[in-house]
Amino acid sequence: MFAFLRDSRALWREFRRPLVVFFVAIFVGGFIYGELYALARGERIAFFNLPYIMVQLMALQGIPNEPLPPEPYLSIFWYIMPALGFYVVGRGLIDFVRVFFDRGARRRAWESALAAEFREHIIVIGVGHVGLRVIRSLRDMGFDVIAVDTKPPSDRLAELRTLKTPLIQGDATDGDILIEAGIRHASAISICTSNDYINVSVAMRARDLNATMRIIVRMWDSRFAEQLKRFVGVEAVLSASELAAPAFAGAAFGVEIAQTLHIRDEAYTVFRLTVERGSFMEGVAIERLQTENNFDIVLVERNSRVDVHPPGNLAIQAGDSVVIFARHAQIIGIVEANRRNGR
Repeated sequence: MFAFLRDSRALWREFRRPLVVFFVAIFVGGFIYGELYALARGERIAFFNLPYIMVQLMALQGIPNEPLPPEPYLSIFWYIMPALGFYVVGRGLIDFVRVFFDRGARRRAWESALAAEFREHIIVIGVGHVGLRVIRSLRDMGFDVIAVDTKPPSDRLAELRTLKTPLIQGDATDGDILIEAGIRHASAISICTSNDYINVSVAMRARDLNATMRIIVRMWDSRFAEQLKRFVGVEAVLSASELAAPAFAGAAFGVEIAQTLHIRDEAYTVFRLTVERGSFMEGVAIERLQTENNFDIVLVERNSRVDVHPPGNLAIQAGDSVVIFARHAQIIGIVEANRRNGR
């Protein structure tokens, strides 16, 4: 229902000018004509007939059984209304032809109109490999997203349509482009291009336009991270290579590392492993494992069934896939203890 209302508002925004002129002309113009007619002739035209009379004048049909009135303030309507009719039809037809036949213009105009209706959304700058993955993740979590890029390839345009993510095409360092993406109403912006200079420029412009939104920046050179956080108010400065490094390291010894967090200068990691026969976890209840080893088991997959936040009395079995939250330094010890069968 909300999407329908948003689409309807976007359609109204696209064609509002000729529609506003039309309705003002027939209702306001009709009311004024009726009052002037009563002043000149001493009799009133029924109110519900006045809009119809204005439409007739717009269509160059005149008023049935009535010649051009001698009063100048009435006859002027016979000249003004056709001109307004030409404007409404001409402007509406031009907009329709532009939107219907020019696919690029149609898409840009429609997505710009849609973007104007978004509130508390997230803007993603750059629809490259990283940016597209960020958009996928945000849409999977149910967030409204608006993408900004200069000219992404056609396959990414198709995926953005599948993800129902409007695209604003243009240079994100241009404040007008960010405003078109609804930055003043956005809750966050994720800047994901591969150019550090562009990312810093966009972050600074974004902070100027929205003083409270969250700003996340992708950076190759982490030397600027502290300056961005301190002077621009950036929430996080992330390096794709640094984020990927733990995953590569984990894969080297058979562990899937999902996320690493740094809290008070110590690294904590969420990782998944399969419990092997002879492991220190086999046959032991989750509550005991957590107490004795100072980690948390947050998920257990067994026989295609997934338990998020499993009960403490559940005994772990060989073959279970478990997701563990622990200090990063504990990973190697947990992995070795899981392989006590000598493999």
